[in-house]
Amino acid sequence: MKARSISIFGATGSVGQSTLDLIGRNPENYDIVALTANRDVEALAQAARHHRAQIAVIADESCYPALRDALAGTGIEVAAGAQALVDAAGLEADWTMAAIVGCAGLPPTLAALKRGRTVGLANKESLVSAGAMMMQAAQASGATLLPVDSEHNAIFQCLAGGRIEEVARITLTASGGPFRTFTSAQMATVTPKQAVKHPNWSMGAKISVDSATMMNKGLELIEAHHLFPVGLDRIGIMVHPQSVIHSLVEFRDHSTLAQLGSPDMRIPIAHALAWPERIATPCAPLDLIAIGRLDFEAPDEERFPAIKLAREAIVAGGACPAILNAANEVAVEAFLREKISFLKIAMIVTETLNRYSPALPQGVEDIFMIDREARKVADTILERGRN
Repeated sequence: MKARSISIFGATGSVGQSTLDLIGRNPENYDIVALTANRDVEALAQAARHHRAQIAVIADESCYPALRDALAGTGIEVAAGAQALVDAAGLEADWTMAAIVGCAGLPPTLAALKRGRTVGLANKESLVSAGAMMMQAAQASGATLLPVDSEHNAIFQCLAGGRIEEVARITLTASGGPFRTFTSAQMATVTPKQAVKHPNWSMGAKISVDSATMMNKGLELIEAHHLFPVGLDRIGIMVHPQSVIHSLVEFRDHSTLAQLGSPDMRIPIAHALAWPERIATPCAPLDLIAIGRLDFEAPDEERFPAIKLAREAIVAGGACPAILNAANEVAVEAFLREKISFLKIAMIVTETLNRYSPALPQGVEDIFMIDREARKVADTILERGRN
């Protein structure tokens, strides 16, 4: 394949590191333009040197001197701050990985889309909080939005066998997380250490907790609603503990296509990175005989109310998805710091949605305002519950 120029936003996170791992195995196919990180100067500088990036950007401006010193004499340009991230997204690059966690990833992702770039989207919060805005930007510029989340990437691959107009139903699969078989009473006493220990996937702490509450599946439901506009009533969720089938697409003739693979994020990343071609990965091949069986069950929305909350946020529209996302981030952080119990995560999200009803967001600044205010409301609820 022809060499591609690549920018990676969130290069030191798990998705960014997996992307760099694949690029390092196929160095002749990729040239690195920009690498960014939030505060991890050492990892960013090391990656920039190793992959000979043109520019390294650190989001936290206080980290600029350390990054500048770490890359002195390398010829690699150094920048810092939120505007520097947006500026980096405007540089000439064939393909951009959007993997910054949280709403901080929205401005550079939107900037890349407005430039008509091919964007690999691993930042679910941007699409959850500003889905309509992002899809409109991609459509207006002709940008290609490639989903990187394993479930949405699976749907994208399945749709290669048919058109979106022919889809009868899309089903996202969920592992069910580490507490799939726990009662509510058992979940009331679980610890952060238990919650971050995912049975199948290797992920960061926040997304691991989201998997444990099944909020990740709620957020993915919102994403799928924007990426694959078949109607909310045609998008379902099914618990599949083995994490072998990542999503299914049923067409109107009742033929169903499923994408299968080992639970390794490098597989969907590789698909998006090389699309429309394929590259080799070091991932384990799927051995269905060794696995032996595949199980399926309906999600229990009583024990895991996050799915219902996400569905209600889609129906309500407006600012509700952004509020849901912001409140969840506050609640998950509080749980990880052992300030609240596991079951209070969904309770804080619910109460924030009930207490905060802003006007319909009209632009990025409105999204950030809603995100800030929702966090304040969630913090107030959190503090009140502790007193």
